[in-house]
Amino acid sequence: MTAQNQTLDIPAGLEITGDLPEGAERVLTPRALELIVELHRKFNPVRLERLEARKERQAEIARGADLDFLPETASIREDPDWQVAPPAPGLEDRRVEVTGPTYKKMTINALNSGAKVWLADQEDANTPQWDSVIGGQINLLDALSRTIDFTSPEGKSYTLAPDEELPTIVVRPRGWHMPEKHILVDGEETSGSLVDFALYFATAGQLQLEKGKGPYFYLAKMESHLEARLWNQVFDLAEDSFGLPRGTIRATVLIETYPAAFEMEEILYELREHSAGLNAGRWDYIFSVIKYYRTRGSEFLLPDRSDVTMTVPFMRAYTELLVRTCHKRGAHAIGGMSAFVPAKDPEANEAAFAKVREDKSREARNGFDGSWVAHPGMVDLCREVFTETLGERPNQIDNKREDVSVTAADLLDVKSTPGSITEEGLRTNVNVGIQYLRAWLEGNGAVAIHGLMEDAATAEISRSQVWQWVDAGVQLDTSVTVTEDLVRQIVAEEVAKLPGEESDWKDATDLFLSVAIAPDYVDFLTLPAYAQMS
Repeated sequence: MTAQNQTLDIPAGLEITGDLPEGAERVLTPRALELIVELHRKFNPVRLERLEARKERQAEIARGADLDFLPETASIREDPDWQVAPPAPGLEDRRVEVTGPTYKKMTINALNSGAKVWLADQEDANTPQWDSVIGGQINLLDALSRTIDFTSPEGKSYTLAPDEELPTIVVRPRGWHMPEKHILVDGEETSGSLVDFALYFATAGQLQLEKGKGPYFYLAKMESHLEARLWNQVFDLAEDSFGLPRGTIRATVLIETYPAAFEMEEILYELREHSAGLNAGRWDYIFSVIKYYRTRGSEFLLPDRSDVTMTVPFMRAYTELLVRTCHKRGAHAIGGMSAFVPAKDPEANEAAFAKVREDKSREARNGFDGSWVAHPGMVDLCREVFTETLGERPNQIDNKREDVSVTAADLLDVKSTPGSITEEGLRTNVNVGIQYLRAWLEGNGAVAIHGLMEDAATAEISRSQVWQWVDAGVQLDTSVTVTEDLVRQIVAEEVAKLPGEESDWKDATDLFLSVAIAPDYVDFLTLPAYAQMS
């Protein structure tokens, strides 16, 4: 125990290395810290085993194997009888969900948005700065007690709308791969996932229970049903420790990795008492497709990111299978995030709203029960579009989509994606990647760039496409081959266009190059970025 932590009741074996933000004792409570210790000691070894299993599967793909439905779990997929738990209080109607980080201003705006659900993001739209990790938990406590407020540097005041029913809060902890270096147990770094879960469950999650709902979660970046099984064991232990009935905790799983698309039913099965459905995490899914098959460019080479829409064959197969799987098992199917934000230019604004309407209308027609928007200004449109399909019904789980039959070949059909690999696409990847990384290193995980709300997922797509194009020696539409030298040249040209001095962009530029053209591909750009963060 360090001197600055002597105001806390620290359990044996736990050490906090970060300075305590104001109010930290409200979330770093004895029960929360004891839960972190118990979860770490029981489950961290299994978590590390599961991360090693990811590397083994990735190596098999590099050697020429392909992802497929698992023969050893066929009995789960073929059993017609099992169902997930019925929707929990506050999660029956999810026709519009707004996403965003747990920064104070964004928390208030999300809760005032009129959405049915707020995805309180401590993952892709957040940065794991210690102040944000703890500050976000404090903001969730204040939100549920209706004491949260914020005044901007310009003097604008933000408060919760009085007497309005708040959206149901669903917290997205960090993925299994992310550590929490500021909390050690027995001298080991803890899991960002388990820390985020424990701090919310033991504090603000208990307030959510008092309000007739419960501690609900979105689970990110899982790659197998065994990782879902680990989460289920975490939930069982937490419920038992707090004397809560089984199924009090509910979790929606983002199907946002390529391997998980082949294990949707198994993931629901593992979490069935705690399941709140699946979400089509489209941006991370595209990143994962590139990542898993990055060295097999002749078979799995995607065009410019702007060409990889939800209507291309492999993406349509993935979303239709998700709806079919969820409704077969009585679970919600939640659509992907629309990254468009309202624009000041009337023409650009009209175009953005038209694209969101088209996207959400397609999802509603295809059977999704609701969908995400990244900006409160898009909430009304999303609700309106889904209400056109749902009417007064809370969802359309009864739409079983028995017309859908998706094979492994359909999910793997990346090659038929129409589009081109262009110099403009390469420049966009560089420009967006560097702009986002600078914001991330400065503590902002949700950034509006070129009319889109970008988060870590789109930065991952940007740098992964560059890596794959270099590795495959792709020719652009200009007949120029993509090489490391070309990427460095374009990086220099794009940085020169950005505001400020070149030195302002150095850290972000160096980080981008280290994850975009280094010989060894880095699994997640947030890992080396987190290493640079205090």
